[in-house]
Amino acid sequence: MKKKIDIRSALKKSFRSQQKAGKAPGSVIYQGLRNTGVFSVQLIKYNSESYAEVDIPDLQNCSAAIEPGKVNWVNIQGLSKEDEIEKLGKQFGLNPLLLEDTVNTGSRPKIDEYDNCIFMVLKMIYLDDEYHTITEHIALVLMEDVLLLFQEVEMDVFDPVRARLSNKLGKIRDRGADYLFYVLMDAVIDQYFIVLENVYDKIEALENRVFSDSNSDKDTVNEIQLLKKEVMQIRKYIRPVKELVGHLLKTEHTLVKPDTKLFLRDAYDHITQIAENTEMYLEMAMNLMDVHMSNVSNKMNEVMKVLTIMASIFIPLTFIAGVYGMNFRNMPELNSPYGYYIVWGIMILVFVIMILYFKRKRWL
Repeated sequence: MKKKIDIRSALKKSFRSQQKAGKAPGSVIYQGLRNTGVFSVQLIKYNSESYAEVDIPDLQNCSAAIEPGKVNWVNIQGLSKEDEIEKLGKQFGLNPLLLEDTVNTGSRPKIDEYDNCIFMVLKMIYLDDEYHTITEHIALVLMEDVLLLFQEVEMDVFDPVRARLSNKLGKIRDRGADYLFYVLMDAVIDQYFIVLENVYDKIEALENRVFSDSNSDKDTVNEIQLLKKEVMQIRKYIRPVKELVGHLLKTEHTLVKPDTKLFLRDAYDHITQIAENTEMYLEMAMNLMDVHMSNVSNKMNEVMKVLTIMASIFIPLTFIAGVYGMNFRNMPELNSPYGYYIVWGIMILVFVIMILYFKRKRWL
């Protein structure tokens, strides 16, 4: 029994942006599918001598918990809580247009510079336990000694960064908020490598199936199509990041220090390589469909060739059988005692000659 599709439910998901239509610019309206109802704020403040993690249950005390002279990483989880996002924005003096893009999960990766901050939107892409691609909308706001990180759900790719901070690994504790801004962005970019490696493994597995006669079926076509859509979506989220990093390299904003730009150049090299790999994998995924269809066509041609050869062999035999199957009295061969055997001999001879001819032509 076919599953009935609820068209109205599908349209509600497709047109969720209708909630924002006609509203004033800067309206904080969450546009996404992860309305978990959870909202939490965690503050990590550190310098070269100290490190502390603080949960902030009361947003009224969020800005008061910021310590001057330390780097303050404010991690906000739960973009669907629009009122709470607006309260945070007012406390830190954020532009309403910035907050609007923060809760709009459909916005493309972008970067905006304001007098008091630098705002960046990224798509965090990672793999779950079953190697499925997960995409999450995140926003970074760099301010003087403060970094705000907005994300939809608790799961992220920043645990190694937290470990480096808590264990004082590397030079992250000796640098400012702009370096933390780079480190978080670099963690997102590093995950792109892992996701693309998984994509390449899928392409390789499908290539083996496509070139295997036994497994080239409708399921293979569906998997190729899903893979192509996945790579196209990844490309849509990755391509703008190269422009964002390039913008940071050229910016003259006082929040980005010259020594941090040295690390940004490395991130730019990484995202350039990732963008090139993404284009290559997309082309490989698209070529897989062409190869699959070519294989199907070749198999059909092989079948048609065999059928054509069989038909070609039996056409003269059918002609001979048809001639001597006519009920005419004055057919000389009908009165011959060896006529039946002669006709059989002629038919077998024709069959053998045609088989030898087809083999000589390498049609068999």
